[in-house]
Amino acid sequence: MRPGLPPADWPHVAQSRIVSAGGIDWHVQVMGEGPSILLIHGTGASTHSFRDLAPLLAKTHKVVMADCPGVGFTETPRRRPDLQTMADLHGALLGKLGESPAFIVGHSAGAVIAIEMVLRGAAKPKGIVSLNGALLPFPGRAGRLFPALAKLLFLNPVVPRFFALRAHSERAVTSLLDGTGSRISPAGRAYYARLFREPRHVEGTLAMMSHWDLENFSRRLSRLDVPLLLIAAGNDLAIQPKVAEEVHGRILNSKLVKLPGLGHLAHEEAPDRVAEAILAFAAEAPETGQPAA
Repeated sequence: MRPGLPPADWPHVAQSRIVSAGGIDWHVQVMGEGPSILLIHGTGASTHSFRDLAPLLAKTHKVVMADCPGVGFTETPRRRPDLQTMADLHGALLGKLGESPAFIVGHSAGAVIAIEMVLRGAAKPKGIVSLNGALLPFPGRAGRLFPALAKLLFLNPVVPRFFALRAHSERAVTSLLDGTGSRISPAGRAYYARLFREPRHVEGTLAMMSHWDLENFSRRLSRLDVPLLLIAAGNDLAIQPKVAEEVHGRILNSKLVKLPGLGHLAHEEAPDRVAEAILAFAAEAPETGQPAA
């Protein structure tokens, strides 16, 4: 898997294009017309994770989505892939596309990027949707050890190849996805397996995980000045719903919607339920930065 256009059987490849912005070539997909929505995928994923959600949103909105820098079919940046870099690069992409999205929807780590973009002035949407957002540090000792472990794994050149080899095992991929609390289709699992077989994709994923400072990020959450919708899946085993509940308690300008029975990949399990929550939020969002309901 090299940066560039995806293979002919990749989801929505007809909407794919290559866009040069921020010093890298991005794989971008655009569909629909209307007020624009930027979708940012989570760790280890790509635009394929929005394959069923995007068309639902595209019925009333212009949907823009891209593989994050260093993963999927987007080129790896030369800069350190910390949170600030990711936010700035997404801002550069929007500038190149001439887009000023009305809403930004981020899944898991993508929600962190979305909020950081607003905090840094890289985007000024009417609202942000955090879908099972990884908005707080891992609790306790895990929060201290996990970033260091990710960095060690990233620095070992053997590790990405090891993970890629394991991805040839259907059982290994199934086990990893089952750990999210979601049950997605065989076709969905197959897309993840193809990504996990590529050392470059695994390396890019580990690089993101090892350079992010969620401690500092979480301390700045209260500065967010646009409405925030927090969607929390009740069966999320990766980011527990209490994370969204705590963030909702911190941010006055926020709304919490719970989706019982769904896991971390809720948008792949039940795209219709997720789309309904997003579109309802978009319909009620004020034109100016007034508190959300």
